[in-house]
Amino acid sequence: MPAARSATLATPDGPFTVVVDGDAVIASGWTDDVAALVALVHPSLRPVAVTPDAPPASAPPQVSGSGLAAPALTDAVLCEAVAAVEGYYAGRLDAPSAVPVRQRSGEFRQHAWDVLRGVRPGEVVTYTQYALRSGRPAAVRAAAGACAMNAAALFVPCHRVLRTDGTLGGFRYGLSVKESLLAREGSR
Repeated sequence: MPAARSATLATPDGPFTVVVDGDAVIASGWTDDVAALVALVHPSLRPVAVTPDAPPASAPPQVSGSGLAAPALTDAVLCEAVAAVEGYYAGRLDAPSAVPVRQRSGEFRQHAWDVLRGVRPGEVVTYTQYALRSGRPAAVRAAAGACAMNAAALFVPCHRVLRTDGTLGGFRYGLSVKESLLAREGSR
């Protein structure tokens, strides 16, 4: 079985790394620490090895239309994911929602992640609203847990979930990144 692939690109919010395995993103976030991202992946999906994707030595340099410093890539799925991140930062805020994501957990959390992918840019929900949309109105803590255990940041937009009182709440990559993302999307 081939190793999972990764790429890190520079964004206005700091380095963003994507890890793909097969046909889907399995982890992503604002870090250049691939091992930390892989540690977030469910053990049944966690790759044994992750290879940074790189172009052949003879390949010409890739120029990004978004102005972001992006690597030239050879893996098609990784290219799609990186293009979606570039698109997001170039103003195509919905671009990450089209990229396949694979995460594994219990039935509620799996469903909650699918529901979260339906929260559009510019829209925010509270943990209470998120629990309701996920079909378990009393499961506010479980909804918060789904955000906390989300390994595929941006592609599963946990940054769009706020505390019930409307404050930012937590975010694995820092509140300044969450605030920046929401401002970019016109939510704050």
